[in-house]
Amino acid sequence: MQSDHEKYMRWALEEAERAGTEGNAAVGSVIVSGDEVVAGGRNLVASTNDPTAHAETVAIREAGKALGHVDLSGFTLYTTFEPCPMCCGAIMACGIGTLVMGARSGPSDRRWGEYTVERLIDLAGRSGDLAVVTGVMVPDCLAVRDKWEAASTG
Repeated sequence: MQSDHEKYMRWALEEAERAGTEGNAAVGSVIVSGDEVVAGGRNLVASTNDPTAHAETVAIREAGKALGHVDLSGFTLYTTFEPCPMCCGAIMACGIGTLVMGARSGPSDRRWGEYTVERLIDLAGRSGDLAVVTGVMVPDCLAVRDKWEAASTG
């Protein structure tokens, strides 16, 4: 399954690259059912002036449109960066079965304190409902993020 994780994470990385070139935070996500990509999303916060337009929520919205419903039970969401608390809540709300993450925030970027997706999932009593896979293509995910940060600061 690792090769599948890399296959879909590469798709999410393409979304992240697009987000970064559009002036948004370089984060991308895709939602997969079986071996089919149902929807993709990238961070659109800056370009839409919508603070909720994170890659994960955009992908969830697009999946809902494509499917005609919002029950994503058993689906897998791939994302290049650890989802924030808002996105983690949306992931749980729509029933995503597996979350596959690339990079995480480092100790210097702790705007959410000691938050991790695992802690929020556990706090919500959903640890049996949502599997979390971490560490998929971390160097690639960090490289996209670092490239965007360098371009946006300077």
